[in-house]
Amino acid sequence: MASFELVNVKNEKVGTVEINDSIITYPVKTSLMHEVVVMQLAGKRAGTHATLNRAKIEGGGKKPYKQKGTGRARAGSIKSPLWRGGATIFGPQPRDYSFSMPKKKIKNAMKSALRAKHEDGSLVFVDALKLEEGKTKEAVAILKNFNADRKVLVVFKELDEKVARAFRNIPYVDLLNVNGLNVYDIINSRKILVLQDSIARIEEVLG
Repeated sequence: MASFELVNVKNEKVGTVEINDSIITYPVKTSLMHEVVVMQLAGKRAGTHATLNRAKIEGGGKKPYKQKGTGRARAGSIKSPLWRGGATIFGPQPRDYSFSMPKKKIKNAMKSALRAKHEDGSLVFVDALKLEEGKTKEAVAILKNFNADRKVLVVFKELDEKVARAFRNIPYVDLLNVNGLNVYDIINSRKILVLQDSIARIEEVLG
């Protein structure tokens, strides 16, 4: 087990937390993290782009002019891709971009991401988030104690609604339930505050 400093909202040490060695000591593998992030982003693509092919264009059933004698090229339908307003050849159609990966690779990528954030000092373990009045200014003051003013990720298991509302009002803060922890959100954050109640779940999933 590896020991890490546990702090309060004032960024003062209040104890230590024990985390399975296999999680934090896993090597940083950028190629693996990239592969998983590509999978995540592919799954978010709407895939609703579409163009009109000949089957989807209305009209065009009548031959626009006679076959011979006009001096023009032969034409059988105004749906032809050669005509203005005609069909598109091999244009994009709605599709599903998502694909899957082995669960073990996804777990290892998350370990890599956590290790990388720990090494650069972005990973902080906090005992709990507490606000006296539930005001956003209180939440901002707490974040200042951690020099967190850009892309802050707060990982929790349970969060008081008053606290959640105060932090949710801050545009650069993302609140993430530990069950939704993923590689993209980890590496896309500049500061990660992991609440103590979520550590057991992280160990359960990644340990």
